[in-house]
Amino acid sequence: MFTPAQSRTKTVAIKPITVPTSDRAVPLQVKVTAPAGGRGLPVIVFSHGNAWSMDGYEPLVDRWATAGFVVVQPTHLDSRRNTMGFDDPRFGTIWRVRIDDLHAVLDHLDTILAEAGDLIDRADPRSVALVGHSWGAQTVGTLLGARVFDAQGAAGEDFSHDGAKVGVLIAATGTGDSLTPFAAEHLPFMRPDYATMTTPALVIAGDKDQSKMSTRGPDWFLDAFDLSPAPKRLLVVPGGEHTLGGIAGEAVSETTDTDTDRVALVADAVTAYLLDALDRDPEAWSRFRDDTEAVEKASFQHKDRPGPVLPLPARRPPHGSGGPGGLSHTPRR
Repeated sequence: MFTPAQSRTKTVAIKPITVPTSDRAVPLQVKVTAPAGGRGLPVIVFSHGNAWSMDGYEPLVDRWATAGFVVVQPTHLDSRRNTMGFDDPRFGTIWRVRIDDLHAVLDHLDTILAEAGDLIDRADPRSVALVGHSWGAQTVGTLLGARVFDAQGAAGEDFSHDGAKVGVLIAATGTGDSLTPFAAEHLPFMRPDYATMTTPALVIAGDKDQSKMSTRGPDWFLDAFDLSPAPKRLLVVPGGEHTLGGIAGEAVSETTDTDTDRVALVADAVTAYLLDALDRDPEAWSRFRDDTEAVEKASFQHKDRPGPVLPLPARRPPHGSGGPGGLSHTPRR
């Protein structure tokens, strides 16, 4: 049974913990953040966006830990500290190493928890969610069942992992048919096929997120919801740009829409969804959704019945969205 942490403010963090891998350019290391108390704690494995590391995203991680989650953050090869930029010949294969990183974390989760003090006794390794932002969201999507189209349009290998019970994709890459020339040259793996992403997931997108990697507007970030089979949830954050108020950290240069309330909204959405999806609190998502809609902080969609993924209808931008690149704020059914 899930026993929430007694303190809602005290957390502990342990780093670095080295995870066994093979044929990796540098060792895979993770940071573990957890509540100081509580037992039967669910686990979040978090995949960062391009260039970040296990030391980023504290505004999210700290809030999740105080809510009763153990958070495991690997540092992927594209981290700034590894100095592998777009012009590095190894960069084109990093997307595969990222996937291997998450597999290694899930495969060695007991070992990681054992090295993190008493968490081997307090965490529940059978209750695991994957969460990712930006490139990390596409990485997470592959473990939930999404594939990657090759240059000829054929779906690639299945990288799904049974250890991932549920997932959250924050600002996830859309389909590859609208990549800019730069993205097509340097990021050819940015061609996800969400039709096979069958694992339950929440997709979070900002309605002002205009990617430099796509010629489409903010609706590009809805593809993970629109093109994947049920069950799925969608949260659209008004005014949200790519870092959704600053989820990667306080006062970081990448943030273009600084808003601490927006960060809290994203963090709490993930908490509520996972408490529901992991059967810890079956009313958590409904309460969050109702409270959030009551003050018009976000809009929601959902689909619950499995079935064929149908072609998308044309999206009509909402009033005040600023043109055809806006997101559709469809009312909750």
